[in-house]
Parts: sequence; structure tokens; C-alpha cells
Amino acid sequence: RGSRMKDYDGNKTLLPLLPSGSPYEGRHPILRHILRNLPPGPKALVVHHRKEEVMAATRSLGLTYCLQPQLNGTGGALLAAREFLEKSGPGRIIITMGDVPLVRKTTYETLCARLSDHSMVILGFRPPDKKQYGVLETRGEQVLRIIEWKYWKTYPRERQRSLGICNSGIYAARKDHLLRYLSILASRPHVIRKTVDGRRIEIREFFITDLVEYMRDDGLSVGHILARDADEVLGVDDRPALEKAQEIFRRRSAPR
Repeated sequence: RGSRMKDYDGNKTLLPLLPSGSPYEGRHPILRHILRNLPPGPKALVVHHRKEEVMAATRSLGLTYCLQPQLNGTGGALLAAREFLEKSGPGRIIITMGDVPLVRKTTYETLCARLSDHSMVILGFRPPDKKQYGVLETRGEQVLRIIEWKYWKTYPRERQRSLGICNSGIYAARKDHLLRYLSILASRPHVIRKTVDGRRIEIREFFITDLVEYMRDDGLSVGHILARDADEVLGVDDRPALEKAQEIFRRRSAPR
């Protein structure tokens, strides 16, 4: 849901990478491009906002659709796909987002390849400004934990500078290890107070980042790789970001 796009009410994953006139009209939808770049294998799409439009636009791709009844965090989206994960064959799982269109096919392949050494691998990046991002606390290639902005912003300046790698929100995990920890994730919600449609409510949210802590506590290895640059993990959150993604895609697609 593009809540920051005040002049667009649709599902932002269907926005075009090749605009025609308006940035909101054109062809080559973001979501279809992401799905084409993923490695071969069964794919599930977690749906919520304007789900009928999303399903209609992707019906020909042979996806499994998993409904997330309420927007209850990244972990909530993963839990919505739990049955799909349990029924799919053994292997490696990629968890990605529908509004980050510029991740290269080779990056997804590298994420999966590194699972030979780790139970989970995080795609990190180094932005010009870390503000608002969660950061990876690392030791070599190992990720010790992910620290959210609201916590690390209070750290002493020197420690802040040492936390240079940010979390893109894109992961790969061994399926058997991932399933082992979904029950723990489901049993430990974060109670968040939010204003929704003018009403103050409590929501039980779940976060994929908690899986890092659970796995590390049991002695499993969590690793990371780096995106080629910050633009590769650009999220289409507002109109300027959409226009930037469209321009980068145009340059990448231009004949050489």
C-alpha cells in the first residue's frame, strides 16, 4: 500500500517501470519484474491491499496467493505464507518485497548460494544516510543481530559509526530452519499502538528481524552479503522514489 503516494490509491507493486506520460501509467509492472528476477521454483505472493487487482495482474505466473488478513508486520506476512512453506518441497527460501524492483537476478542467486554456509542470509547495503534504517551488528560475515533505528540512534557517536551496514529487508533462509522458528515467531508478538482511520488501536505485530536473534541463540549461523549499491534496494515509497526507479531501470535497459 503506497500510503505516501497521496495522488495514487492503487497497489504500488503494480506501478510501471516503463512509464508513459504519467509515472503512474505505463507498462512493465514492478511486481512482475521482481518475480521474473527470482530463481526458478514455486512462488507465493502475500496479498492484502487491493488484492483482487494484484491477483488479476499476476494470474498467468502460476503463483500461490496467501492472504495476510491485517497488516501486522513483516513477520505477519511470513506467517501468512506458512502453509505454502510447509507444503512446498525441501530447499531454500527467498523472502523479498513487492516494492523493491531493482535487485539483480545475480544478487538473489548469491543470497541462495551463501546458504551453504548459513541458516539465513541477509541482503545488506550501505546508504549515504543510515537514518531510519535498521542496521546489522556484524562480526566478520556473521550477523549478530539487527538493531532498529529507534534504538541505535541513541548510541554513542563512535558506536553508530561502527554500524555501517543497513538491512534491506530481503533475506534467504534454509526452509527447514525457517519453519523451525515460525512457531516461536508466532508466539512472541510485539504489541504496537497505532492510529488507523483516526482510531487508536493495539496491533500484535511480528517482525522477521526477530528470527536472527532466535537462530543465533540456538547457535545457528546468520550471514550477510552486500548489495552492489544502495539503489539496488531502493524501495518505491513515494513519487520521487518511483521516478528514480523508473530512470534507473531505463538506463539499465538501454542498449549498449
